[in-house]
Amino acid sequence: MPFTLALVGRPNVGKSTLFNRLVGKKLALVDDRPGVTRDRRAGDARLADLSFTVIDTAGLEEAEQGSLTARMREQTEAAIAEADCVLFLIDARAGITPDDRHFAEIVRRSAKPVIIGANKAEGKAAEPGIIEAYELGFGEPVPLSAEHGEGMGSLYDVLQPMVDAAVEEDRLSALPANDAPDLSEPDDLAPDSMVDADVDDEDDEDSEGDADQPTRPVRIAIVGRPNAGKSTLINAMLGEERLLTGPEAGITRDSIGLDWEWRGRRIKVFDTAGLRKRARIEDKVEKLAAADAIRAVKFAEIVVVLLDATIPFEKQDLTIVDLCEREGRAVVIGLNKWDLIETRGATLSRLKEDATRLLPQIRGCPIVPLSGLSGQGIDRLMEAVMQMHAVWNRRVSTSKINRWLSGVLQSHPPPAVSGRRIKIRYMTQPKSRPPHFALFGNQLDALPESYRRYLVNSIRETFDLPGVPIRMSIRTSENPFDKDKSSR
Repeated sequence: MPFTLALVGRPNVGKSTLFNRLVGKKLALVDDRPGVTRDRRAGDARLADLSFTVIDTAGLEEAEQGSLTARMREQTEAAIAEADCVLFLIDARAGITPDDRHFAEIVRRSAKPVIIGANKAEGKAAEPGIIEAYELGFGEPVPLSAEHGEGMGSLYDVLQPMVDAAVEEDRLSALPANDAPDLSEPDDLAPDSMVDADVDDEDDEDSEGDADQPTRPVRIAIVGRPNAGKSTLINAMLGEERLLTGPEAGITRDSIGLDWEWRGRRIKVFDTAGLRKRARIEDKVEKLAAADAIRAVKFAEIVVVLLDATIPFEKQDLTIVDLCEREGRAVVIGLNKWDLIETRGATLSRLKEDATRLLPQIRGCPIVPLSGLSGQGIDRLMEAVMQMHAVWNRRVSTSKINRWLSGVLQSHPPPAVSGRRIKIRYMTQPKSRPPHFALFGNQLDALPESYRRYLVNSIRETFDLPGVPIRMSIRTSENPFDKDKSSR
């Protein structure tokens, strides 16, 4: 296991800003107001030549038992228990507060190594706060400015011995018990790097899994309206209370990716904030959370659109599905809170008919009833996800496509435009993920949209591509006898 560093402190001391600085990306939401971060988030950090795992946590606050703030504190305490070292951050400009002293005692009781970091230490105004940090008893404070990147060298000097010791311990533990370590040999125990690349090359054979590399995790985003049960479902998948849940709507803010394994297959599942209508979003943090959720959809391969089975197919649900289709992602519809439905058979049949009528752009997508609270239906959901992943990666040979196209043109040729016949020559599939087909011919710019939809629907039925977006581009050859075009 890599060395793990937990960033802990009271709200608004700059933990998320430092987290983004260490991972080199703007992953965590950052705002001037306190309490933006709620769930704990882990990331791969690099500091010069040091590589380790860093955990961003919610700000520690006093709260009543069972409240949202208390549940956020439990997440922070879990991060402390998971970490090898704790970086306790204070605001150097504000100095040591009573909350800092109180929570420092909680961190001290964890018996983990503690580094005291004085953030916002740029300028002379922070000098008294840096001196006050000695009162906490964690040794010499490390002056930092996460916003401006100052003090990273001092943090490196403190972390280097601990990270190097953790790396050496992992190396020795990976050796066979009867083998003595040979320091003269190169260390070849590091895991191979994985190339995250789409398969876009031309292939003239069917391959339902060429782009589906078993060594690479399948990226799944769970999206839906607020309070649809997304975090509860992921907790049921993982078998632990990893994400913050509760009866309050809109708890989740950051889109957090979690590693999981299902039947031997690696999965990367992303929890996202609930998406409301854009016109109703006025709060700045909610806007940032919605943008983070949309970004998670763009980076996912499969999107599970989670609906509340008691109020399914609201207008916002259809908007979310349409967003996923525009981004080219395969969609699986999950009907959460299915345990609250009484007439389940008749309801499921009706909802499938509604999906066919309301969502023609992803016709045939799986609809899976489930209950995130009890864990029922998770295996059925994952089976549908893996099925859609295979369809999303599917490629069809050019010969099969053109045999199908020949029959289609004979039974239903394209309509003439202004008395001139549209000539379709051939079709091929240059890309998958999602399936993309290119149509070649003459005067295809005048091909009616209705005929394109007819071709797409026929492709979906003939080559068994249910529930995934199908892209079609047209490539018209230029007329060599057109003098106007040749002169241009």
